[in-house]
Amino acid sequence: MTQQITAQVPAPRLNEMAPDFDAPTTHGQKKLADYRGQWLVLFSHPADFTPVCTTEFIGFARRHEDFAARNTQLLGLSIDSHYSHIAWVRNIREKFGVDVKFPIIADLSMKVASAYGMIQPGASDTAAVRATFIIDPEGVLRAMVYYPMNAGRSVNEIFRLLVALQTADANGCAMPENWEPGQPVIVPTPKTPEEAEQRASEGYDTVDWYFSTRML
Repeated sequence: MTQQITAQVPAPRLNEMAPDFDAPTTHGQKKLADYRGQWLVLFSHPADFTPVCTTEFIGFARRHEDFAARNTQLLGLSIDSHYSHIAWVRNIREKFGVDVKFPIIADLSMKVASAYGMIQPGASDTAAVRATFIIDPEGVLRAMVYYPMNAGRSVNEIFRLLVALQTADANGCAMPENWEPGQPVIVPTPKTPEEAEQRASEGYDTVDWYFSTRML
């Protein structure tokens, strides 16, 4: 008997180029290259017209302008059809009074979902789990967050993470637990014994040679 071998799609990895795509959306055909020069939050949901997904789309829609102010576009995805997406967006506007202004990929072939590791066999063979990807203006994948099918993600946390990444890039620093704008950031750790010896005299808020913070 000949055993059939199924080719495995390599999982996306942080700090590497995000998987390319060219897919139909509710705003026309979209490619990853269309977002070059901007940040992109690409997020999948299991299915249209489901309660948890509806709350998530309302959450993203309500913060759409906040993301836009950070040079960031939103792009949803599910393996439902283009027409299902249109009907769902219309339903959200009619029943909840919220206008979803960002595009949604219709990924019936599961090509994009598979490339991004959104299909998790342990959860479902036919639906994309709640995965969120933050892609920088150069097309590099900077963050991945996965949620289970039965628990909605936090849009506020995704926005906080985006701001933290942008701020870290702009200032050459790292961000402590639950960092918010206006709070101290972490100074890069010294790389040599000589630098460690000098750290206490460099004007930072230093607890020990490896742990120093500063205000921006």
